[in-house]
Amino acid sequence: MAEGPSYPFLVVGLGNPGSEYRHTPHNIGFEVVEALAKHWNAHEFQKKFKGLLAEVHRPAGKVLLLKPQTYMNLSGESVAEVVNFFKLDPASQMVVVVDDLDLPPGQLRLRKSGGTGGHNGLRSIQECLGMADYPRLRVGIGKSATRDGASHVLSKIPKSQQVLYAEAVENCVASVEHCVQDGVTLAMNWVNSLGNKNEP
Repeated sequence: MAEGPSYPFLVVGLGNPGSEYRHTPHNIGFEVVEALAKHWNAHEFQKKFKGLLAEVHRPAGKVLLLKPQTYMNLSGESVAEVVNFFKLDPASQMVVVVDDLDLPPGQLRLRKSGGTGGHNGLRSIQECLGMADYPRLRVGIGKSATRDGASHVLSKIPKSQQVLYAEAVENCVASVEHCVQDGVTLAMNWVNSLGNKNEP
């Protein structure tokens, strides 16, 4: 039988603070956390733990929504402060929402652990927590045929892909809801089947 989640449960969305980074592929984690806050009618975000933190009380327990404000490459500092303060077990009480260059735009993948994939935010979290065994929900942003990786992730999402990304955010909200309600093991089955449904 799959294990359910433990509470409080932390949802981390990775991104960069500042209006210039809004609506860029690299900030998809922030957009997902903001959408979750709206969906769940969470309390206002407060400046805490080097980030913006909101709380919401779900039927099963308290959920914490975090947007680190340290810039991407120091995200782990904010995450570690929250984990240590609430005495969380990252393996069972956390999921990180992060952009992924190696997945097609809009495709989701949920894993219980893994490497950094060259992502500075994940690298920082791994360094600050001293572990890689924590769930991460990867959101595909693809690669650009004309720009390098840094330019691609920090450029505004083109109009032609805005609907695709909006749908990805909605799917992420549903995915995190599955994690919170059913646990990551069961959520993985649902999330990772989404790609098959969208493929011809």
